[in-house]
Amino acid sequence: MLRPLHHLFLSTALLAGEAGAEPRPGESETRRGLHATRIADAETPRIDGVLDDPAWRNVPVYEDFHKHDPRDGVAVPAALRTSVQLLVDGQALVFAIRAWDTLPGALRGTLARRDKVDLDQDFIGLWVDPVGHGRAAQFVRINTAGVVSDGVHRADDDESDLGPDFPIDAAVKILPDGYSMEVRWPLASLRFPYAGGRNWQVMVERSVPHADGMLLVSAPLETDALNYLVFLRGIEGMGTTVETVRDRRFIELRPELTLRAERNRHEGLRGRDSAVEAGLEVNVRPRADWVFNGILNPDYSQIEVDQPVSSGASNIALSLPEKRGFFLESSDVLGLGLPAFYSRTVFDPQWGARATWRSAQMDATAMRLGDDPGGLVLRGRPYETQEYQQARQSTATLVRTRWHGDGLLLGAFASRRDYGAFGANQVLGLDGQWRATGADGVQRQFVLSAMHARTDAGFDQALALVRTARRGGGYLRAKAIHSSSAWWNEAEVEAIAPGFVNDNGFVPQAGVVKLNLDINRILGQQSRLGPLPVNFYEFEAHLGLHEIRTLRDRHGEQRGNEVVERKIRPGFWFSAPYQTRMWTQLGFDRQRARQFGKLHHTPALHFGLETVPAPWVAKIAAEVTLGRQLDVDADRVGPGGNVTIDANLRFKLPRGWALEADHHVNRAWVQGTLGHPAFADNAWRWLAMLHFSPRDSLRLLAQNTWAARRDDGITQLPAWNERQIHRSLLYRYRWRHGRSVSTGYVDDRQPVQGSKRRALTVQMQWEV
Repeated sequence: MLRPLHHLFLSTALLAGEAGAEPRPGESETRRGLHATRIADAETPRIDGVLDDPAWRNVPVYEDFHKHDPRDGVAVPAALRTSVQLLVDGQALVFAIRAWDTLPGALRGTLARRDKVDLDQDFIGLWVDPVGHGRAAQFVRINTAGVVSDGVHRADDDESDLGPDFPIDAAVKILPDGYSMEVRWPLASLRFPYAGGRNWQVMVERSVPHADGMLLVSAPLETDALNYLVFLRGIEGMGTTVETVRDRRFIELRPELTLRAERNRHEGLRGRDSAVEAGLEVNVRPRADWVFNGILNPDYSQIEVDQPVSSGASNIALSLPEKRGFFLESSDVLGLGLPAFYSRTVFDPQWGARATWRSAQMDATAMRLGDDPGGLVLRGRPYETQEYQQARQSTATLVRTRWHGDGLLLGAFASRRDYGAFGANQVLGLDGQWRATGADGVQRQFVLSAMHARTDAGFDQALALVRTARRGGGYLRAKAIHSSSAWWNEAEVEAIAPGFVNDNGFVPQAGVVKLNLDINRILGQQSRLGPLPVNFYEFEAHLGLHEIRTLRDRHGEQRGNEVVERKIRPGFWFSAPYQTRMWTQLGFDRQRARQFGKLHHTPALHFGLETVPAPWVAKIAAEVTLGRQLDVDADRVGPGGNVTIDANLRFKLPRGWALEADHHVNRAWVQGTLGHPAFADNAWRWLAMLHFSPRDSLRLLAQNTWAARRDDGITQLPAWNERQIHRSLLYRYRWRHGRSVSTGYVDDRQPVQGSKRRALTVQMQWEV
C-alpha cells in the first residue's frame, strides 16, 4: 500500500510471528520462543558487552531470525547469524546479543542524538510487551556506538512515541567477526498489571545497513498484518517474576534549576530581563500497576525547535509531534487520536499531575494541568482554522479508561478546558476497536469513535476571550480495514458538526463530512514494468478517493452539501536497492477556497522518495507536488507546487567524535500572471550535532522562514512580507540518566517587524 514516507520505517521495522503461541508438533525449542533464565542478583553479569560472564554459560540461545527487509526473495546469509539470550534477576531483564558479520569494517554506527538510531545504522532492537495483550510495546534500539532510541509503540494507530526515555544500561564490543552487546532493562521502568496479566512478549530485530539495508527479526515475515505488535512472541520461563517484583516501589525526584538572561528589542524599544527558575518532576510507582507523575514549573526551553512545515496557500492548520516526556508517559493507555487529545494545546504548564493504572483487562489514566497564557486556541471551520491567542490562564483535564478483550477494545473519556469566568469547553467520548482474522487468512479491523462537546467559551471581534451562549456539537469517525496477501484496503468516514469544539484536541476543520477510500493492490516483487527491466523488491498499485463536504450550520450562513475538496489519486509505490522507497500519484483534484466560491480544478503530480545511497548518508528524502495550485486568499488557481527535501548526513571524526548534519528545505508557491509567484512560503533549516562522547555534545541550529504575497495581476490583494531567523547553540553534558547540565544561547529575529531576542540559558537537571 502507499504509506506516507515518515511511516515507512515503522512499517518495516516491526516483526511478525504469533504471540505466545503453543508449539506445533515437532517444533524445536528454538522455534518456540525466547527463554528467560532466572538468576540471583549476585549472579547478574557485568554490562560490558563481553559475553564471558559465568551467568551466560547455560542460558538457552535463540537464533531463529528471518529477513524482514528487503523483500528481495534472497535468504538470510549464513554470515549474518544472530543469537539472543535472556536473564531475569530481581531487578531487571538482561539481554545478550551476538551478531556475526564477515565484514566488520563495514559496520555503521556513530555517536548520534538519542532517538536517532535508524535503518542507516547497525543496531539491535528489543521490544517488550509486559502486559501481554499486544496493544502496546516499550522498545529500545542500541547501535554499535551505544546510542539509544527508545519509546512506546501503539498497535491501535500503529504509531510510536519517542518521548519516553528508559534507564537502559547497554554496552557493545566490536569483534573481528561482528559484535556483541549486553543490555540491562530495569523492571521498574516496565509497565505491567499487578495480577492476572498475560505472558510477557518480546521481539528482537537487527539492522545490517551494508547488506542493502537488511532488517532481521526474530519471527517469520507476514505481509498482511493489521498491525505488527500482535506478532510478538511470548517469553518462556518468566515464572514468578511478576509476583516477585510487583510490590517494589520507587520514587524519582528530578529537580531542575534554570538561569536565564535575556535582551530584546521590539519596535525600537529595548528591554532586559533575567530570571532564576526552579522546577521539579516527580515519578512515583507504589506498585506495579500504578504510576503517578507530577511536574512543577518545568522549563522546556532547551527542547529542539520544531522543524518548519508549510501548508502552502491553505488556511488549514497542521499538527506537530509532541517532544515533552511528561505528556508521553501514558500514551499507550490514552490511545486517542488528535481530534480527541492533542497535548500541544498545553502551551506552558505551570503544574501538572497524572495517575495511570493498568490491569490485565482494563487501564485508565487521569491528568490535570495548569497552563500559562501565550498558547494558541484553534477553532475549526469548513474552509479555515481560526487561531486565537490564549491570553488567560486555563486548566486542562482529561480522564480516560479502556477495557481490553480478545480482538475487542472499548474505551471512554472526558475532557475539559476551563477558562474560569470566561467559560469552558467540555467533551465526552466513546471509542471501540474490533479486529479478527478469518479462516481464509483475511484480516479485518473496524474502529469507531464518537464525541459530543459543549462550549460557552468564545472570542469577540477583538479576538478577546469572552463567555458566550452555550453551544453543542458532535463528532463521529468510523474506519474499516481489509487486509490480505494481495490487498490492503481502507474506508473511513469522519463527520464533525459545526458546533463541535475541543480545546484539548486538534480539530482544524468543523462543519464538514470527510470520506476516504484507499485501495491498494499488492503485486510483490517485480523484475519488469511493462517493457522496462526493473528491480523492485515490492510493488503496489494504489487508488485513493477522498471528498470533503460541508454540513449545514443553522447558527451561521454555511449551507450544507457543498464540496470543499475532491481528490482522485491513482498511483503506485515500490521499494528498491539502497533502501529506496518511492511513491507517485496523479492528482485529479478539485478544491473550493471559500463558501459559495468556485470549485477549481487543481490537477497535479505528487511523488515522494527516500533513499540511503552512501554509508555517510542517514537518509535523503523528498516530497514534491507540481501542478495547478489553489491560492486560497486570492480564490484563484495558478501553476505552483510544494517541495520538501531532507538530507541527513553522518560522519565519523578523529578521536572518536562524530558529526550529524541534517538539512531541510521547503518551498510552496503559486505563480501569478506577472511572471513572479503571487504567494511563496519558504523554509531552510540546518542542524549540526558534534558529539565528543556518548555523554556530551554541541548542537548548532540555524533556521530561516519567510513568506510573501505579491501582486498576482488579478486580485490586487495587499502585498506583505514575513521573515523569521533563528540561531541557537547548545552544549549538554549528561553524566548519567536523569542528570545533566546544559548551556544554550538563542538569537531570534523578525527583521520586518524590527524584533530581536537574545537569551543565554544555563540549566541543571539531576535525579534523586
